[in-house]
Amino acid sequence: MDGSIRIGRLFGIPILLHYTFLLVIPLFAWIIGSQIVETTDLLNDVFRVTVDTTLITGTYMPYILGTVIALGLFFGVLIHELAHSIVARKKGLKMQSITLLMFGGIAQMDEGVPDPRVELPMALAGPGMSLIFGLVCCGLVFAVPVMTNVPATAGVLIFVFGYLGILNIILCAFNLLPAFPMDGGRVLRAVLAQRMPLHRATRIAANVGKGFAILFGIVGIFLLSPFLLLIALFIYIGAGMESSSAEYRFLLQDVTVGAMMSAPVTTVPPNLPVAKVIEMMYASKHLGFPVVERGALVGMITLVDLNRMSAIDRDAMQVRDMMSHDPVTLPPTAPVIDALRLMAAKNISRIPIVDAGEIVGIVTRTDILKVTELKQI
Repeated sequence: MDGSIRIGRLFGIPILLHYTFLLVIPLFAWIIGSQIVETTDLLNDVFRVTVDTTLITGTYMPYILGTVIALGLFFGVLIHELAHSIVARKKGLKMQSITLLMFGGIAQMDEGVPDPRVELPMALAGPGMSLIFGLVCCGLVFAVPVMTNVPATAGVLIFVFGYLGILNIILCAFNLLPAFPMDGGRVLRAVLAQRMPLHRATRIAANVGKGFAILFGIVGIFLLSPFLLLIALFIYIGAGMESSSAEYRFLLQDVTVGAMMSAPVTTVPPNLPVAKVIEMMYASKHLGFPVVERGALVGMITLVDLNRMSAIDRDAMQVRDMMSHDPVTLPPTAPVIDALRLMAAKNISRIPIVDAGEIVGIVTRTDILKVTELKQI
């Protein structure tokens, strides 16, 4: 995912940190620290314990505790996503990475068309792990008085464990709401998909998710809560995207790139002046050409490549100076779904189709969208 840095691996899965995570930690620390008294009263009521506030209400301590709890919350998110990932890998899916970002985490995998028998346990694993983590933290609240006889220290530990326990139990319950694309929505789709085609099950789950998003939005407006409004927007957009993706997979499941590629293909040599390529783009309305030398594909020159250099510098350059090397290719027999997946992963919009070492066509994202529209007729 763009804007992410890799911070390590767990169980062989790369762990990435999105820049939004770094922005939200100070925000969470401030929110938690500014509500320290109200939270302490809540913990007293929930756990029926007396929290010593001697250290908790110090000058900087509320915000230090806020930072610790914010990091603990994202640790809970990490093990939530790890649970998804480990179950998915045991079911034969290849995990790409786990990314921690502003609203939680994303486990990215090569899932293809979801199998309800795989999706159901995978979706339940994350909330299940959040519940276990929350219950463990709640249990530690009652163990703290036994662990230490210093009331001030016990107060700090009870505050941290109690807060994390409640947050993770809430996280479990929230994720189990049947609001696609959250885990509860995936559980709903997996159950429905055992009785109907997957794309119909996805559409129903997505519509339920949109209903929850509208409800969250209305509540957010009445409560003047920007956080609820952002969650509503996230759920609504995510539900729509997942529904469209499932529809595309259903419509294109038996279509190969060879059936929709454009042919013959206009190619350019590496020594062609860049100015000439721009003229060809204007004339053909095509925004990219394969680069061929002595019959072999050696690169791609696209509008994205041209925009990396100023107009003045481009005047003196040839295609070989600006082309992308080692282009992604597919054989004519490859499923269109593979082409879409590659386009999304590599952030490209066209893929040359190669058969027996020769270019026989090219497929673009626009070609795929046009065929999908035709299949909906």
